[in-house]
Amino acid sequence: MTRETILELLERVQAGDTTPAAALRQLANLPYEDAGFARIDHHRSLRLGLPEVIYAAGKTPEQTAEIFARMAAAGGSVLATRASAEAYAAVRARMPEADWHETARIIARGNGGIRRADGAIAVICAGTSDLPVAEEAAVTAEYLGLNVVRISDAGVAGLHRILAERETLGSVRAAIVCAGMEGALPSVVGGLVAAPVIAVPTSVGYGAAFGGVAALLGMLNSCSPNVCVVNIDNGFGAAYVAAMMVRAAATSEASPQEAAVPSAR
Repeated sequence: MTRETILELLERVQAGDTTPAAALRQLANLPYEDAGFARIDHHRSLRLGLPEVIYAAGKTPEQTAEIFARMAAAGGSVLATRASAEAYAAVRARMPEADWHETARIIARGNGGIRRADGAIAVICAGTSDLPVAEEAAVTAEYLGLNVVRISDAGVAGLHRILAERETLGSVRAAIVCAGMEGALPSVVGGLVAAPVIAVPTSVGYGAAFGGVAALLGMLNSCSPNVCVVNIDNGFGAAYVAAMMVRAAATSEASPQEAAVPSAR
């Protein structure tokens, strides 16, 4: 249940459209709902400003569908990441309106119930093999209220491809960069944008890539100071952090006090 839905509920009580007892039943799941096999955090958005998301990997299709249905009943919008086609079939049997983002492996219902943020972020992938992770980041970011510019197949093996996007990159508020192999692309992007770059190493590459470890270490050793790194294949985490960054910046810009930014010496 988001801030907006709780305010709506209180306004309905005030207007006499629902009873205090009925409202109490809806709020009774604070701080979480115990489904037996899972404790569902319906009020994460009250603490973090962004909603809880279902991590479907390792759950049965039936468990994913049950959590999905309970979250939908509590607040309307739901997102499940790392979902299989079988999990989507189980969810869709209960909620035909749920959407399936096959490449991203995401099941979604609604738009997160979050006000759209100003500006845009870029989600960039080095190669087509990185697309599942990049799409997980892009779809999650859109669900969390961000405007997303997708830039695909722009790895450093053909540097002119990312350089051709300099004008677009100059306007973004953050960039998520997904790359495997040696993981060099975030450093290049970091030198092109006046914005935070969230690097996502992917488990793509031949043997010495070690399932993304080579890219992870390369990104952690980036010479671009605006690059930070999330875990291997964690497109979801990158999008969540980007949403917090963009929203925090928007709040700061709306403040009458200007934040002082010290210059580097």
